[in-house]
Amino acid sequence: MEPKYIFVTGGVVSSLGKGIISSSLACLLKARGLRVTIQKYDPYINIDPGTLNPYEHGECYVTVDGHEADLDLGHYERFTNVRTTRANNVTTGRIYQSVIEKERRGDYLGKTVQIIPHITDEIKRNIMLLGKTGDYDYIITEIGGTVGDIESLPFLEAVRQLCWDLDGRALNIHLTYVPYLGAAKELKTKPTQHSVKELQQLGLRPDILILRTEHDVPVAMRRKIAQFCNVDPEAVIESRDCASIYEVPMMLHAQHLDDIVLAKTGVDPQVQGEPHMEPWLHFVEKMKNAREEVTIGLVGKYVELQDAYKSINESLFQAATYNDCRLNLVYVHSEKLTDANADEKLAGMDGVIIAPGFGQRGIEGKFVALRWCREHDVPTFGICLGMQCMVIEYARNVLGLAEANSTEMNPVTPDNVIDLMDEQKSITDKGGTMRLGAYDCRLAPDSLAARAYGASMVSERHRHRFEFNSDYRGRFEAAGMRCVGENPATGLVEVVEVPGKRWYLGTQYHPEYSSTVLSPNPIFLSFMRAAIDFRKERESGARPQ
Repeated sequence: MEPKYIFVTGGVVSSLGKGIISSSLACLLKARGLRVTIQKYDPYINIDPGTLNPYEHGECYVTVDGHEADLDLGHYERFTNVRTTRANNVTTGRIYQSVIEKERRGDYLGKTVQIIPHITDEIKRNIMLLGKTGDYDYIITEIGGTVGDIESLPFLEAVRQLCWDLDGRALNIHLTYVPYLGAAKELKTKPTQHSVKELQQLGLRPDILILRTEHDVPVAMRRKIAQFCNVDPEAVIESRDCASIYEVPMMLHAQHLDDIVLAKTGVDPQVQGEPHMEPWLHFVEKMKNAREEVTIGLVGKYVELQDAYKSINESLFQAATYNDCRLNLVYVHSEKLTDANADEKLAGMDGVIIAPGFGQRGIEGKFVALRWCREHDVPTFGICLGMQCMVIEYARNVLGLAEANSTEMNPVTPDNVIDLMDEQKSITDKGGTMRLGAYDCRLAPDSLAARAYGASMVSERHRHRFEFNSDYRGRFEAAGMRCVGENPATGLVEVVEVPGKRWYLGTQYHPEYSSTVLSPNPIFLSFMRAAIDFRKERESGARPQ
């Protein structure tokens, strides 16, 4: 089968959920035995989101090959179990960077470099890369932003040209919004009509319309939309709010979206067979039937925006679901956490996550949380900077190194228990220069981490510049904090734990990036089991509150 291309665009407003729609469609196609991947084209001029503040764009996701990517790639992986790479996320910045480098080399032979054809040709070349590998039957391409954004115009022009070039192998899905006016008590289709009209003015015709709505869109209204927008009536799909994003694939399947996509790209749905969704449905059933609740506190400085910790949130949700519990995730702002209010903020937690991040702001609150959790023996999980904070707090309050710190926070600290990696010391550019991507980690066979994974060698993704200073390793281990995971090639410490506690563990890497619906990360499952056991002990009175 020659690869087929599905383009997903959005209209009216942003944040309608193109990433979830793309991921859900990919989930359904993959469940029908097809090889599928998804790519995201972002219209901003940053080379990648690595230098963006999480408040700007949510979390920065990291692929196995070390690319800092849009958070939608996390959805793609969680829904499909298919690993993404730098080829799956391209920005306007990368497109322009590539074109300018070619111009400087003289590749354009003295031609005037223009949006058309040079920028659009570079976009088309990138879109086609995954299809040329021979690894995929369908490549879904999500175009960021909304129709009408000036930044998106070159991408939409490139899509128009590709649809012409790929005659019969390309399909357009347009996601739009049908608002409900409370005062008039009615749905309004005009925004959808205008969005499709604007798309058509750019030379693109949607083959499928997906209507994002909080209310049921009547059949007659969908037929009206189909007539105005030149779309087959059966190809107008309703996307109502679901209790969970993990119910969206089955909602779309119930309206035959995957059948329509197959038929419109020349594949007989009956020959392809029904999607094998049993493992997914098993997860959804566990999610719906969970009755007990587990409360996890997430201590971080970006808690006002939930997308800043999206992969951690979803990993915790998956782990709670597989442990037959509903997740009650409580955000604790590290800037507002002090010794005086730690009891009030943390006493009700069954487990605590110390979140990753960068910089000094909010760091002291993380130390407060860690000391409180360690002294009260609450299951505690530190990720990246969270793990480094574990080390610093332990150095200060157990080893007696009162001024211990990271050189990121205090370059002249007398006890640099966390220090800049050697290969980072000569780097001045910030973008794409950290230790990024998947690295091996060897675990001590008798460690909590090894028991959680059921393995002594794992590979997880990294995003950091600073590391545990191995000059202090002997002192930590003598005081009860073990370095149980290290990179076999460099000896860098990857995992620390305190065996004397019920569950007190930190990872330099980010296990949340590899946790998916069908393959939840083992370290999150282990942490969640410990939190649930802790809750049960407290409820039974076996441990003091």
